Amino acid sequence: MKALVSSAFTKARDLQSLVAVATNGREPAREDERIGHAVTVGSGRPGRADPRRRTHAERLASRDGYFAPESVIRRVGNSPLTPFLGGGPAVLLQVAHPLVAGGVVQHSDYRHDLWRRLARTLRALYLIAYGTKAEADRAGEVVQAVHDRVRGKTQAQLGRFPPGTGYSASDPELMLWVHTTLVQASLTVYQRFVRPLSPEEQERYYQEMALVARLFGTPASVIPCSLADFRDYFTTQIASETITVTAPAREVAAVILEAPLPAPMRVLVPAHRLATAGLLPPRLRQEYGLRWSPLHELALPLAARSFKLTTTPVLIAASRLQPPQTLAA
Repeated sequence: MKALVSSAFTKARDLQSLVAVATNGREPAREDERIGHAVTVGSGRPGRADPRRRTHAERLASRDGYFAPESVIRRVGNSPLTPFLGGGPAVLLQVAHPLVAGGVVQHSDYRHDLWRRLARTLRALYLIAYGTKAEADRAGEVVQAVHDRVRGKTQAQLGRFPPGTGYSASDPELMLWVHTTLVQASLTVYQRFVRPLSPEEQERYYQEMALVARLFGTPASVIPCSLADFRDYFTTQIASETITVTAPAREVAAVILEAPLPAPMRVLVPAHRLATAGLLPPRLRQEYGLRWSPLHELALPLAARSFKLTTTPVLIAASRLQPPQTLAA
């Protein structure tokens, strides 16, 4: 047991280091280089003066943000399966919109910057769900500032869009599509691999995520009013000529599926790759050229369960670590 706990804390520090490197390009300071001690097991309160020093466990109990401890968004986000199994299909759904794919390829070094981009996105979502209102507002402002810089014109025919078609990350329709992929992927993963949500809980989660979209700058006027309307929108988009896999989308998919994971995350590889392919709509999975069979279908829940059992002690330990200051700056 002692060895298991020690290993869990070591892995938790590894994961913490991964996020810090992805966010600001350097490791957090070692224990002997800091003022104070990083591990605070049960010693803090949710109301401590500096919210940046809160542990995850303290943030779960906090009530000074947009969401309460009993909110569905906190419950769904607190499962490690939600980001780690839902992230891949969400990204592949996003870039299945040709203008999103064009923006990603032309405005990012996605081949070499994948994990830093992922950490930035997860950090923003985390601060909105578990941070104070001030932290959430700031996270939304940062995302909007990034979106303001992403604009241009397509360089080739992409699906139904001819060369020279203008795009902007602040386009309400593109923002709605990206938001849609996050809601679709997270709801699917949580209900399939964690536990089903009642219709009322699903609606609550959808409305809570609509607030997240507004904080990211998505106009309320384009967001479907209800979960039923959202599902109609998603079904219509998937069946339309707009959503289709193009060459830039396949380039992004290759990075998602083939890039080696950092050492602390290699345990996630089988579940990550199976979920990325298996949770896509069949047409898009075929257009991406991803194989899927009854054997893959059987393997996916087993891989998800293995991932959950493997990471549980790590995440319990990590929930009691204070994040590096740079993560909440």
